Amino acid sequence: MSDKITFTIDGVEVQADPGQTILEAAEQAGVYIPRLCHHKELKPHGSCRVCTVLANGRPMASCTQPAAEGMVIENESEQVTKIRKNLIEMLFVEGNHFCMFCEKSGNCELQAQAYRHGIAAPKYPYLFPAREVDASHPDIFVDHNRCILCARCVRASKDLDGKNVFQFVGRGKDKRVAVNAKAKLADTNADVTDKALEVCPVGALLKKRVGYAVPVGERLYDHKPIGSEIEAKRS
Repeated sequence: MSDKITFTIDGVEVQADPGQTILEAAEQAGVYIPRLCHHKELKPHGSCRVCTVLANGRPMASCTQPAAEGMVIENESEQVTKIRKNLIEMLFVEGNHFCMFCEKSGNCELQAQAYRHGIAAPKYPYLFPAREVDASHPDIFVDHNRCILCARCVRASKDLDGKNVFQFVGRGKDKRVAVNAKAKLADTNADVTDKALEVCPVGALLKKRVGYAVPVGERLYDHKPIGSEIEAKRS
């Protein structure tokens, strides 16, 4: 008797191992579910909600929801796509994302999700918040204008680097990533080799002196959309 869980995604039968999330099972089957806060090396967080699917008609974060026998998942329906597009557009207007000037352009997951969802410009008004840039560290800088509060750096610093460099402070519109020092990043034990830098999906955490090293046309998402590597697994 098989211990596999069987459910469907957009009418296609998918199998999952007990304990696997919907997103993990989908990825194993070559079905891409968009995500931003999720990272394969980090525990599921479920904060960005870009991975939202309809599970038996109800919206759920696929990165945290375990797969269940007989579950019916909608991943690419009109309703799901609309939810994701709205979330992505809100992330753009809540920060200051000027892609043409950003070192992460072409390697940015937020930008890539916008391209994948056909977003040329957000329909919501830009908020243009006043945010700071901390370039005090000799090898790293933090640009809060680009931060999407995905908590990847917070989780990676604690769980992968064994440190506690980054944490959230404030609530609501005042919520932001702060460092474990009274003044600035230079006063922390952050290092250029930290995983926290690698997992940032946008240009909020960047290494100095390597900007634009990869030319246009050779960047991560210049030729294939985000998620293509997962969809290539599908037989």
